[in-house]
Amino acid sequence: MQTTFIVIGVLVVAVFVFRTVAMAKIKSTPMVADHAKVLTLTEQNFHQQTKNKVVLVDFWASWCAPCRMMAPVLNDVAIELKGNSHVGKVDIQQFQSLANQFKVRSIPTLILLRNGIEINRFVGIKSKDFLLKEMAKVG
Repeated sequence: MQTTFIVIGVLVVAVFVFRTVAMAKIKSTPMVADHAKVLTLTEQNFHQQTKNKVVLVDFWASWCAPCRMMAPVLNDVAIELKGNSHVGKVDIQQFQSLANQFKVRSIPTLILLRNGIEINRFVGIKSKDFLLKEMAKVG
């Protein structure tokens, strides 16, 4: 019985240490500049930039470590897209009304739009391949 408690205690400490190290790494993730092909979406240009296009919109914030982790992935997706498919980003701190309009409750939230209408939604970190496959289904 005592051995069981010791093993459980060691596991709890190991999980705590692992989590602490992982969180420190995530928080130190640097900001990556958006690629030229990534659309910067605002309240003023949102309708025009999403009209007659397939757009994967990233709702993000600068303080969000997972959002910073997604930036290079979204840059890669934007580079590979052809035709009328695009990647756009909405800073929820600056354009909270857009986040409210799309009922964004956690970030990063990626919403796939066709002609400004939501087709699909993904929450959290996603891979480039996953996002390209999902966009290919729509566009």
